[in-house]
Amino acid sequence: MKKGIALLVSCMLLFVLAACGENQKESQGDSSAISDTGVAPEAELVIKGTNFQFDQEEYRLKKGVPVKITFENEDGNHGVMIPALGLQLDRKNNSTVVTPDEAGEFEVSCSIMCGAGHSKMISKLIVEE
Repeated sequence: MKKGIALLVSCMLLFVLAACGENQKESQGDSSAISDTGVAPEAELVIKGTNFQFDQEEYRLKKGVPVKITFENEDGNHGVMIPALGLQLDRKNNSTVVTPDEAGEFEVSCSIMCGAGHSKMISKLIVEE
């Protein structure tokens, strides 16, 4: 009886690990490839996060131009959120392709509670015509 339970638990663990590994393979891709949105990026933006700050005070994109946005977590545990683009990236989901359809200035903030300076971890995205 104990051997049967141990065998069942082992098989379940193997299925879970196999499923996790498959997702990891799918998320690794070529930066010039077409994304799951079906649009090939024409530009690329890399946002880097360190303890309580992003690498730039502002980032610039062009309206209507598909861009691959990649988040690199350099120090600490951070994410990036841009509500105007419906975008949230972190260590597990670190890039996507979006096409800004509205010009203006939008807030970029950390999406993971990272400590005492979390509320000050803000930058700006400027989408130009």
